[in-house]
Amino acid sequence: MVGGAARLRGPAGEFRGETHMAAMKPRTGDGPMEVVKEGRGYVMRVPLEGGGRLVVEINADEVAALRDALAGALQ
Repeated sequence: MVGGAARLRGPAGEFRGETHMAAMKPRTGDGPMEVVKEGRGYVMRVPLEGGGRLVVEINADEVAALRDALAGALQ
């Protein structure tokens, strides 16, 4: 790597002069707590102290277990 960029190799394994940066993942930013259904699972986004959000993909069984755990904590 040169300056954080990956160098490409040609068909014979030689390095080419061109470089490409790795793809950047979009930041989730700040926002409200939310859970949305996406495809076969659910995506939960939880705001964090200091900024940003925790993003977790969970399935229907995990959603039910989380619901029960939170209900138990509120009693």
